[in-house]
Amino acid sequence: MVNDIPPELRTINAIFIKAGFEIYLVGGCVRDLFITRPVKDWDFTTNATPEEILTLFPDGFYDNIFGTVGIPTKIGDETAIVEITTYRTEKDYKNKRHPTVSWGTSIEEDLQRRDFTVNAIALALTDKEGDAVRIVDPFDGQKDLVGKTIRAVGNPEERFSEDALRLIRAIRLATTLSFTIEDKTLRAISATAQDLQQISAERVRDEFMKILASDFAYEGVMLLRNTGLLKYILPELLEGEGISQERPGRHHKTDVFTHNLLSLKYCPSTDPVVRFATLIHDIGKPRVVSTDKEGLVIFHNHEIEGAKLSYQISERLRFSKKDRQKVVTLVRWHMFTVDEHTTDSAVRRFIRRVGVENVKDIIDLRIGDRLGSGTETAESWRLKLFKKRIEEQLAPAPFSINDLAIDGNDIMKILKIKPGPQIGELLQKLFEEVDEDLSKNTTEYLTKRILSLAKKE
Repeated sequence: MVNDIPPELRTINAIFIKAGFEIYLVGGCVRDLFITRPVKDWDFTTNATPEEILTLFPDGFYDNIFGTVGIPTKIGDETAIVEITTYRTEKDYKNKRHPTVSWGTSIEEDLQRRDFTVNAIALALTDKEGDAVRIVDPFDGQKDLVGKTIRAVGNPEERFSEDALRLIRAIRLATTLSFTIEDKTLRAISATAQDLQQISAERVRDEFMKILASDFAYEGVMLLRNTGLLKYILPELLEGEGISQERPGRHHKTDVFTHNLLSLKYCPSTDPVVRFATLIHDIGKPRVVSTDKEGLVIFHNHEIEGAKLSYQISERLRFSKKDRQKVVTLVRWHMFTVDEHTTDSAVRRFIRRVGVENVKDIIDLRIGDRLGSGTETAESWRLKLFKKRIEEQLAPAPFSINDLAIDGNDIMKILKIKPGPQIGELLQKLFEEVDEDLSKNTTEYLTKRILSLAKKE
């Protein structure tokens, strides 16, 4: 285990020991060391005050109320910020999130305030070389690591009432680590689920997207549903429960909610934004459900209603503009046609409609949708053919209005007119015509068409 700790961190550790201070690795990095999982962030805690830490590391910075000093360092070839926090205690939590912080006096006191036992283990490198270790584990976190169990430190309802973000963090940890949640902790999540409403949308979104990015995203969302948390994150998704999709000759055998979750499960993309779009791709169905003349269920224009809802949801969860647009685009156009008779121009329109950068993503969504509907094969022969057609159209740069053999300046010269909206309108008409038959993209043909269109106007 010690050999997995970078030498740069051992050097930092040695400086504290030489100066007579206590210092421990703590939190997620210790947890990940024990289960041989790659460590992303290294955190220390110490009895040194921020001012004393800055004396040891003048290049450090301290600009927060939590006693955390950031120390710039190199770990291997990468620049990193190592966070070192003074022992602290927390009490009088406000808004289910923000505590009053005061300095602690021991590592045991510091560990007592932490969320889950697997995160409440401290590791001391006890000599100057950092080769000897001492483990402080007052809540049997090592036992829970072996048992792959998420358990709250102390009374779980107290932990969750202090900081409601811990509710979804428990689900996220269980999902990303492939652990189970201890029964008492699980019941406490359900009992206090409504407190998640006190947490900012940004923090909830971040945890939710980490769940979607994991290898067990489906199981994570089911945990959110079963604990009652999902209705405070994606209530629209739950509207699909009990909404049947069965029609004669169709694969669908589940309700809309289950289909959305199964589509997420089988989506081949590892991008959490694409997985999110897949999870909500049919979210518009419950809002438009009706029956046809035969009395069979139909969901006319559900993709349009879904696009509206996905925009509202992305706004509520404070998605970035880029991610929001991707989600809306994927939901809006997920019903694209893969008929073998589709023309090349129609394929090009599809590419422009969804954007070159989203083509693979919408195919992945379609695969998840297909498998989530109960089919046994990821791709039909029509979808395979459609993918080949897309590749053929993408082989050169996708045809756009800028690829026309003439431009706005040419139109002004031909018609002897000044700049104005007429030029853009003519270019669009030419583009639509040439897009249907690329052989028409010649200066000679387009000049004649400009004169012809101008006469008609």
